[in-house]
Amino acid sequence: MDSFPTSLGLNAVGQIADGYEHTERMPLLFVGHGNPMLAITANIFRQAWEDLGRHLPHPKAILCISAHWLTRGTFVTMADPPRTIHDFGGFPQELYDQQYPAPGAVDYARMTIAEVKGVPVHEDYKWGIDHGAWCVLKPMFPEARIPIFQLSLDDHQPAAYHYDLSRQLAFLRRRGVLIVCSGNVVHNLRMLQMNGGVYDWAIEFDTIVKERLEAHDDQALIDYQQFGQAARLAVPTNDHYLPLIYTLGLRDPQDTLTFFNDQFDLGSLSMRSVIFT
Repeated sequence: MDSFPTSLGLNAVGQIADGYEHTERMPLLFVGHGNPMLAITANIFRQAWEDLGRHLPHPKAILCISAHWLTRGTFVTMADPPRTIHDFGGFPQELYDQQYPAPGAVDYARMTIAEVKGVPVHEDYKWGIDHGAWCVLKPMFPEARIPIFQLSLDDHQPAAYHYDLSRQLAFLRRRGVLIVCSGNVVHNLRMLQMNGGVYDWAIEFDTIVKERLEAHDDQALIDYQQFGQAARLAVPTNDHYLPLIYTLGLRDPQDTLTFFNDQFDLGSLSMRSVIFT
C-alpha cells in the first residue's frame, strides 16, 4: 500500500477553516512536519499548510510545541525576535538559507509562566524557532508578522506529565493564541523507504491513533506502548509523538476533529495532521 487515501482535500481544508473564523476559541493543530525539504519543494503537504493558513482565523500570537526542542525542565522562548534555527544536517544550501523573521511573543510567554501551576516554566533567551516550527509556519503564514513563542518538551518526563501540563495551557486558545503542535504520529528515521511503500506496522499504529482520537480515548494514547511491536517501531523515541499528547489536554470537549494530510512520506513518517475546532 503506497499511501492512505486523503480524507480531507485542499478545498475542504479551506471550507472547514472558514467556519471557525468567528468562534471565541482558536483552532488547535497537530501537524505532521516530516522531512524539512517539504517546506521548500512542491508537494501535497505543503499545499495543505498554505491553504490552511489562508483560511484560519488570524491569531494574536502562535505557540508552537515542536518535537525539536528537548530540554530538562520546561521552558518558553523569550527572545524578540527569535532566531531561525537550522537544526538538521546534510541538506541543500537552499534549506539553510531559509529565514522566518517573525517577532517574539514575550507577553504571552510571560502569561504562560504565570498561569501554569505546579510545574515551573522557565524563561529561555537562547532558543529561537526550530525547523519543526518554521517548516510548517512559513507556508501557513509567509509574511512572518504573527508573534511566536515556543514551549520546550521535557524529555525526562513521561507522557502523562505532558498531558497534565497541556491542560493548563488551554486558556491560551481563548486569548487569541493559535497552538501548533508539530511532530509525527509515526517517526522512524532508521527505516525510511524511497520506493513509495509503507510498512504494515506504520499503517497499523497510525490507524490506532486515528481511532483513539476519534473515540476521545486519551488514556490509550498516553499509554501508547500497550500497542506492542507497532508502537515500538512507530515511536522508537517519543520526541515526535509527544506534541500529539499536548493536543489531548488542549482539546475542548466541544471541539470538532478533522484529519488532513493523512498519508505517509518515505515509508515510515506519518504525515497525519489534525485540526481541532
